[in-house]
Amino acid sequence: MIPGLVADLLLLITGWTHVLLAPYSKVEESFNLHATHDTLMYGVGREGLLLYDHFTFPGAVPRTFIGSVLLAWLTTLFTRFCEALGLFTFSKADLQLAVRLTLATINALGFILIRRAVSTRFGRPTGILYAFLTCSQFHVPFWMGRTLPNMFALFPVNIASALLISKKKVKAKADSAGPSSRNLVAALALLTFAAIVFRSEVAILVALFALQALFLSHISFFNLVKVGLISALVSAALTVTVDSYFWNQWPLWPELYTVYFNVYQGKSSEWGTSPAHEYFTSHLPKLLLGSLPLSILGAVLDARIRTLLVSPIVFTGLISALAHKEWRFIVYVVPLFNVAAARGARWMVSRRKTSFIGWILFTSAMGILALNCVLTVISTRASMVNYPGGAALVAFNQRYAGRENVHVHISNLAAQTGASLFLQVNSPPHSIHPTSNWIYSKTESLSYDELTASKHITHLIAESPDIGDEWTVIESVAGFSRWKLNLAGGTKSILKRSPREWMNILEMEKTEQLWILERKSIGY
Repeated sequence: MIPGLVADLLLLITGWTHVLLAPYSKVEESFNLHATHDTLMYGVGREGLLLYDHFTFPGAVPRTFIGSVLLAWLTTLFTRFCEALGLFTFSKADLQLAVRLTLATINALGFILIRRAVSTRFGRPTGILYAFLTCSQFHVPFWMGRTLPNMFALFPVNIASALLISKKKVKAKADSAGPSSRNLVAALALLTFAAIVFRSEVAILVALFALQALFLSHISFFNLVKVGLISALVSAALTVTVDSYFWNQWPLWPELYTVYFNVYQGKSSEWGTSPAHEYFTSHLPKLLLGSLPLSILGAVLDARIRTLLVSPIVFTGLISALAHKEWRFIVYVVPLFNVAAARGARWMVSRRKTSFIGWILFTSAMGILALNCVLTVISTRASMVNYPGGAALVAFNQRYAGRENVHVHISNLAAQTGASLFLQVNSPPHSIHPTSNWIYSKTESLSYDELTASKHITHLIAESPDIGDEWTVIESVAGFSRWKLNLAGGTKSILKRSPREWMNILEMEKTEQLWILERKSIGY
């Protein structure tokens, strides 16, 4: 019991740690982050709705508000609880951390449920190893607290995965080939909800699981059609009702519009195309790291694992037909591959350590975990300095704290790399200083000449320091550029390095990416 609780706590702490180490956001997260901000700040009434950011910056396609509204509500419960106990008072900038910690907690709960299902089905050591493998990876733990639509979909998908993994309670058998009918129905309903409300690509996964369940006689055709129709109609009615209200369009089904825009009209290819093998040769290896070879071993060893991986593998193959590919489109299969990897790792560490082969297998499994951790530390360190827009806006707020009549224009790069609405702490709503009259503008496509001509603009967070004599560079903000090997002194010098020096053999290069500029005529 105690090791299981420690593993659960480790899943939660890992997600929180990534949030705290890299607190800012990227443009992919902006819709849901700003929708959550607006829900927290303005409420959901008609008058407040007119102030929402998505009417000014709607994006290419509409997205659902359901996840953002629920996240805002849960964040409010969390912050009020903390403030009632006198633990913490939240500023607007702190609320961004609270939002992301809340989302990380929700997704950690999904991984915990999978771990417990794995422990029940494959044994407690396999469940513990599943937690270790998940925590040692970079992408999923790093992004589980980020407001991508995929991270909202991940929670119901993970609950469904836990239900599909859990074994049927049959007295005559120690194990059963499939989940109970109740768990299967609940899993298919959750997957349908995730596909209709959050991410349409999940529809491929739910169709595959449904066909597999039908083929294995885990569900009748009539019950499959019934659960599919009921869950689809309820989910569609929910998203159309909620999102038509928030977007002030009737009727609006965001994910259906997304399919029409990206798939039917082929607009997704405008964001870049990749070869058909990209998911298998690039994205999955990056997502899984050492879990990839371990999952192959798990599938070889255990027929239950092979059954579990059929739908995820076919899903990855089918979605490869789309020209535009991103790792987040297949993130839902990572937990299931990690289950397979944990089964393979369990076999490796359970061999007798007194034999040479057993010792090699155990050492190899531990080495894979250690290598995962090393690669994750490297990736996390780079990501910590990969949000110059957030760092620049925080530095700007601190430098000019207490000033009046500040009007800062935020460049496109700054807006895309962390300069979120939550960090606009000196403007309504809920500014730090109630009398503050700062203006943060993000008007796109303005040239530097146009910005200079706009005399009301007092400061810029710009992508270049050389935009004219009327501006003074106050501060620069650097961001991640690349890693380089520190091989100074040649091979002989490397061999003589101390352990501390060995840790610095991989050096991070940073380059100036944003500049804080002040208009010379304002007289500060």
